Amino acid sequence: MYVVAVPIGHPDDLTLRALAILKSVDLIASEDPRLTQRLLVHHRISTTVTSYGPVNVKEKVAVLLERVRQGARIALVADRGSPLIVDPGVRLVAGAHALGIPVIPIPGSSAGIAALTIAGFPCESFYFLGQLPSTGPRLSRCLTDALKKEVPTVAYGTRTTATRAFQTIGRLAPRRLVAAACDMTKPNEMMIRGTARQVSRRLCGIQREDITIVVSGRKRR
Repeated sequence: MYVVAVPIGHPDDLTLRALAILKSVDLIASEDPRLTQRLLVHHRISTTVTSYGPVNVKEKVAVLLERVRQGARIALVADRGSPLIVDPGVRLVAGAHALGIPVIPIPGSSAGIAALTIAGFPCESFYFLGQLPSTGPRLSRCLTDALKKEVPTVAYGTRTTATRAFQTIGRLAPRRLVAAACDMTKPNEMMIRGTARQVSRRLCGIQREDITIVVSGRKRR
């Protein structure tokens, strides 16, 4: 079983090794087959695609693992970026390990790492928050904890949750620098950097689908 990272936006960010694997396997298990098919069409790949989520996951995993036991080579992909990073698929990978099936990583794009590299904050280490909670109290608790850390915090969000996050940070730590990496690798990609209030004001006037948030770490006393 191959765990294959796919582009986070631009289809040509698919690595040469990933391209070769997706062409050679017997089946591609995808979180969102529609998005995967667009990528395959772009690269003229005709491999069969099947869904492994979000419903009937247990049954689908059992079928996929049985296919591998019978000799099939399967590639696991996410809708964007690296599988299992804020993404379903752990049941399939864990099941493969339990059966002694080799699991081979085919690394590639990651929105969190891409955002860190252009945010301009020290990132020898960092805290990954994952997908931002949508509810106010949970969001406030997560951000309060993140603001105490001396390393940058990375999180994924929608335009709505990102705006709420920056408003919360602006209230709790008005001088803290933050960054919003919007639609990275797409034609309309944008990086907004400044205080939370400055970034929040700029986000209000634009429409972006995918936003990766980076919050700078607290300065050591």
